[in-house]
Amino acid sequence: MRRIYPDIQDNPDIAQAYAYPGDRPWLRVNMVASTDGAAWLKGRSRGLSSTGDRRIFQTLRGLADVIVAGAATVRTEGYGPVPPRDWWAELREGRPEVPPIAVITRSLGFDLDAELFTDAPSRTIVITCEAAPHERRKAAARHCDVIVAGDDEVDLPLAMAELHQRGLTRVLCEGGPRVNAQLSACRLIDELCLSISPMLVGGGAARILNGEPAQVSLDLSQVLEEEGVLFCTYTRGSTDERAH
Repeated sequence: MRRIYPDIQDNPDIAQAYAYPGDRPWLRVNMVASTDGAAWLKGRSRGLSSTGDRRIFQTLRGLADVIVAGAATVRTEGYGPVPPRDWWAELREGRPEVPPIAVITRSLGFDLDAELFTDAPSRTIVITCEAAPHERRKAAARHCDVIVAGDDEVDLPLAMAELHQRGLTRVLCEGGPRVNAQLSACRLIDELCLSISPMLVGGGAARILNGEPAQVSLDLSQVLEEEGVLFCTYTRGSTDERAH
């Protein structure tokens, strides 16, 4: 792997390249897309991924305090508990050995006996709203930390504030496109890490944001490259209004 922007460097330190800036709360979205903008291939993101993308994916997880994902992504991608990794020891010094996963869901339409909810090394967080079925909320609370944010829908600014109050300020969002669009509309995204796979997909795949429109200025801060895959990091534009 090499860095090609803002400077040229062979074999950069990936953890250093993606280090969180300072101590302020920071929400990072990590996604992969085809060259023509598709967020998945045959319904899943794995077909767009590469060895370098998976290495960066694991590094970003190791750096994060919490991993946020929408219910559809958790179901489609088959999320399980985050496994401990020996090489995360330095990245996670002073923190639990793995970050918890926080699932955004209105309906709680999961198998709540699945390993993600019952046997995760770091207790899974369920982010839902008052309209969620009461019995399902009670069932989730037996094994998970349940955050109720909002009335009829999940209030994402309130949900992020609740994570921050728990000391989980380095937030990594892994999608999917609808959650990304909602976060962007709320001006909550500080950084986008986008792996661009050198293939054309076409068809009906969603883009990395799929939902309500939002126009947010971004600054390109870094580009890495490996085997034709570009790993771009964008941060919120300096003139864009921030939500926090």
